[in-house]
Amino acid sequence: MTPEDFITYLRHEKRASENTITAYSTDLLQFANFCAGHFDLANISNAQTNMVREWLGQLKSEGTDNRSINRKLSSLRSFYKYCQRLDASVSNPAAGVTALKTKKRTALFVPESDMAKHSLSTPDDFIALRNLLIVELLYQTGMRRAELRSLSPEKFDFNRLSVKITGKGNKQRLVPLSPSIAELVSFYLKEKEARFPGNPYFLVSKAGKPISFTTIHNTVSQELGVITTLDKRSPHVLRHTFATHLLNNGAPLIAVKELLGHTSLAATQVYTHNSIAQLKKIHQQAHPKG
Repeated sequence: MTPEDFITYLRHEKRASENTITAYSTDLLQFANFCAGHFDLANISNAQTNMVREWLGQLKSEGTDNRSINRKLSSLRSFYKYCQRLDASVSNPAAGVTALKTKKRTALFVPESDMAKHSLSTPDDFIALRNLLIVELLYQTGMRRAELRSLSPEKFDFNRLSVKITGKGNKQRLVPLSPSIAELVSFYLKEKEARFPGNPYFLVSKAGKPISFTTIHNTVSQELGVITTLDKRSPHVLRHTFATHLLNNGAPLIAVKELLGHTSLAATQVYTHNSIAQLKKIHQQAHPKG
């Protein structure tokens, strides 16, 4: 039982995303190198609890933040649970290690008044059209950057006004499209076909190649920089914005969970603090003793 076996299991049986696989691989390799250098241990399936604690302590002394340390601890726990499934006699040295305290995460979002400034007027330039589409799809569907990049033209159903999104673990979900965004996608695909006949990709570069993650991030940052003063401007901020605006306008939490592709409500509840803040504002303005 090795980290390599575990990664193979994640890739082929759990069908984990490449980002997840990369994170696990990095964490397990770091721990393996630490154990080899400090304890002359060749196989981390034989590691002890004190080794885990010393590794986390070293990470802390090097300035690694608590949230990252907890993620690495979670990687170890998952690896040892996998080992125990194969051999019940294997111990889990990470099980008795307590996670570090972290500050409650706040979901940043773009105010509705700022998003209203993002014009849906169709530009003449192809790249400007693509960039407009990137921002609007992220905002109007709440999809992740990786989900947007992996979209293919056939995932759009213009008759039913929906798009099929493949999320983490290759789980698929249907998300509605507004008539305006559906029209924009349709127009973009016609322009792309005229420029790159037979091109199978959805979002493409100037050369017709699949768009990069960096280009998506930079596009969002640049586009949002025109309409908002928010310091952090990323694709994930638009996902936060999608969820927050839905909740602020009365959408049920369970519905937002399904639209985001979350496996549990706990992941969706990070957005509720924004809705509560909105309700407090309304209460203060409308209640006689607010």
